[in-house]
Amino acid sequence: MAAKGEEQQSQAGRHQEVGHKSLLQSDALYQYILETSVYPREPEAMKELREITARHPWNIMTTSADEGQFLNMLIKLTNAKNTMEIGVYTGYSLLATALALPEDGKILAMDINRENYELGLPIIEKAGVAHKIEFKEGPALPVLDQLVVDEKNHGTYDFIFVDADKDNYINYHKRLIDLVKVGGVIGYDNTLWNGSVVAPPDAPLRKYVRYYRDFVLELNKALAVDPRIEICMLPVGDGITICRRIK
Repeated sequence: MAAKGEEQQSQAGRHQEVGHKSLLQSDALYQYILETSVYPREPEAMKELREITARHPWNIMTTSADEGQFLNMLIKLTNAKNTMEIGVYTGYSLLATALALPEDGKILAMDINRENYELGLPIIEKAGVAHKIEFKEGPALPVLDQLVVDEKNHGTYDFIFVDADKDNYINYHKRLIDLVKVGGVIGYDNTLWNGSVVAPPDAPLRKYVRYYRDFVLELNKALAVDPRIEICMLPVGDGITICRRIK
């Protein structure tokens, strides 16, 4: 009984760190990754923004530090230059991208809340990368519709990262697939959605987790059979699916 009680206590105490969305079963293992690979190489600006975001009441929305490092590396590996981000929050993932882009790289960044973005903007400016960012406040779909209408925009984006309203992920994909170039990458965040994608129907889930789970499942099924892309689903952060357009 004592062992069972200790196990329950351990489970109850899991994932208490702000921004900790790891699906690893061991907090110690996740902490090892952070302390060995992530934190020692985290740019000072990203560390500062992560710490400021940790004090925000909606800090669960932030990109985890290990995922920020992954995005930064992915931008460099793909030699991306023209990029897009849907869902910005305070800008941790945005800063990770901006730091990785060349001096003349660009990010079209969209979010419905400018106030959150402006929380991180002074740090982004201090890092010397604000000139790479075009921020648009408001829903992303009307902006995407405008871009898609003009065929000159088709195939012009090297990299796109989506971490926004899960109930619109399918709608985003329908538009983004035209905007990303062949060989370009789209990253969809939260595709394992707190692990709820494998939870039984009667599992006790938080209300927002249960509500968005069906939308995440719908996206995952659609991506799995989309012949226009190659995909790789990774258990980084809360799950990220990397899509490479092939046609």
